[in-house]
Amino acid sequence: MATMRRRSRLAGAGLSALAAVAARDLLQREHTLLRNFPVIGHARYLLESIGPELRQYLVAGNNEERPFTRDQRRWVYASAKKENNYFGFGTDNDLEYTAGYPVINHRTFGRAVPPSSPASAHDVRLPSAKVLGGPRGRAGAFRPASVVNISAMSFGSLSGAAVEALNRGAALAGCLQNTGEGGVAVHHRHGGELVFQIGTAYFGCRDDHGRFDLARLKDLVAGAPVRALEIKLSQGAKPGLGGVLPGVKVSAEIAAARGVPEGVDCVSPSRHAEFSDTDSLLDWVELLAAETGLPVGIKSAVGDMAFWHELTDLMATTGRGVDFVTVDGGEGGTGAAPLIFTDSVSLPFQLGFARVYSAFARAGLHEQVTFVGAGKLGLPDNATIAFALGCDMVNVGREAMLAIGCIQAQKCHADTCPTGVATQNPWLAHGLDPRLKSVRAANYIETLRRDLFKVAEACGVEHPGLIDVSSVEVLTGRTASTPLREVYGYDPGWGLPSAADREEIVRLMTSRGPQGGAAPESADAVG
Repeated sequence: MATMRRRSRLAGAGLSALAAVAARDLLQREHTLLRNFPVIGHARYLLESIGPELRQYLVAGNNEERPFTRDQRRWVYASAKKENNYFGFGTDNDLEYTAGYPVINHRTFGRAVPPSSPASAHDVRLPSAKVLGGPRGRAGAFRPASVVNISAMSFGSLSGAAVEALNRGAALAGCLQNTGEGGVAVHHRHGGELVFQIGTAYFGCRDDHGRFDLARLKDLVAGAPVRALEIKLSQGAKPGLGGVLPGVKVSAEIAAARGVPEGVDCVSPSRHAEFSDTDSLLDWVELLAAETGLPVGIKSAVGDMAFWHELTDLMATTGRGVDFVTVDGGEGGTGAAPLIFTDSVSLPFQLGFARVYSAFARAGLHEQVTFVGAGKLGLPDNATIAFALGCDMVNVGREAMLAIGCIQAQKCHADTCPTGVATQNPWLAHGLDPRLKSVRAANYIETLRRDLFKVAEACGVEHPGLIDVSSVEVLTGRTASTPLREVYGYDPGWGLPSAADREEIVRLMTSRGPQGGAAPESADAVG
């Protein structure tokens, strides 16, 4: 009897709650759907809120999701865990009917002769084919030990645990980590070498009024493992925009790294204050290089080509110049940006990079500059195309995030990343173990290098930097294709390092072998 009374009370309470919800729905004026369909109308909003998850796990096919398909994510996850990352029964892609689909042409008898007993080591050490800063004689010039490096992702955009995991992973994999424009934090100091990015707000090297402070930059460089400086002009996912980190997210740690007040909105302007045109940009580049001894480069998305033509003209005629150029494609990621910018502003990587490279090549400068690509290049096929077009290195961002646990929830802008990667929420971030995830980051980078080496071997060359545009063609329909060289109007020899750099990288690859071991001796500084 008592049980029946309890059930009756519970039923009554449930009906009362439903009645209250129905009354509220009928009286509110914000949502027409709920006024017309009280109570049951809430099902629509529930399905809308969990729609991305339903599509991701139940509806979408292996190649339908974006930015990264299920197959692409699976490859990264398996590579990061050293699990089987092979695929069976053939490709899901519709090769015959997909215009724009790239095909890599292997060679039956290539120059590179694989060993008769392939080494079993997981890692393949692939140093850059060019010495960064060498052509311009920078005191801190060096040959990067890895053609795959970690892209610019700031502490603030990523959690401290994620930054630490990536830095430890960079140390294990022997690659560089770009700090992003948020300064150098304690999380960047776990053994990984750094490229320090200087953004428009000069975080980490600014005075109390927000202006660039050369003395602070020199102190930072002297006290951190910084190997190069990168001036951020724009980013593929939000070119021409600044940024705001709300004051509630500006913790004591973030404030210390950026040199800003704690708890106050942290604003990045849309452009630099230290230079106003291409000529003064080059003056500033030379100032930074002279004062720090480090190679100095620029990072930019590609839109109006007038800047690039002026840059190459000035470099060719004045003797001043950048040591490296990082081209970010419009398909690159970011923590938060307006939809119109992520979808429609700046050229996609291949088109943008090819135009920039061509501008340098026509000016006779392409052998003097190290080219770095970014924008979904953390997958072997995309990276191979980048190397064929002339990249000397590629930077990986979101793919590295996937390797340390990101599930593509696309909550970066909401500070609610469920895996603790792109959030400043302490509870969410505490679940990410930096030491464990660092191994996965390193595994992923090592696997990508290994696959790039195997593709280079299939193309008959010793190193991915020696793959040229003749090794790739692009399908234009079921019965036709166009060589990559013709697609982007490359002249013979474009896309390759100088003859001296080619000779040196072949020597490095053949004298010590690509498998395992320490980084090549030439990865050390050269003066």
